Amino acid sequence: MTDHHRKLENMYLSAPINRFYAPTLHIERGKAELRMAIRPEFFHAAGAMHGSVYFKAADDTAFFAVNSLVEDVFVLTSSYTIYLLRPISEGVLVAQGTVVHAARTTFVAESVLLDGEGKQIGRGSGTFVRSKTPLSADIGYRL
Repeated sequence: MTDHHRKLENMYLSAPINRFYAPTLHIERGKAELRMAIRPEFFHAAGAMHGSVYFKAADDTAFFAVNSLVEDVFVLTSSYTIYLLRPISEGVLVAQGTVVHAARTTFVAESVLLDGEGKQIGRGSGTFVRSKTPLSADIGYRL
């Protein structure tokens, strides 16, 4: 793991929304893996995890897989499609993102969502673009 990847992990964990979700994130070149304990606060009325949590985990891992390749600016999600394949209501959510196409300004990444036993519960893919926001300590990008 490089300093860039560690700084991205710290930036991710410093985001206020992650105080609620309490995920862990591990980044390597072109890849990211998130783990998050499933809690009742994530549930919809029928007692399983809400689709917004699936989306967050899938988008976050695809996004950071891409930003692992971009060392000067924050990337942005320009589109993302998610498929919810089966419900989850306990255990751990695991999301794995991988870059599948990298060009100068546009990237494509995919994510797979798994339950704690390794069963696929969702998947998605998105396009990402370079922003004009520099990676800096001001946005939590630091060791």
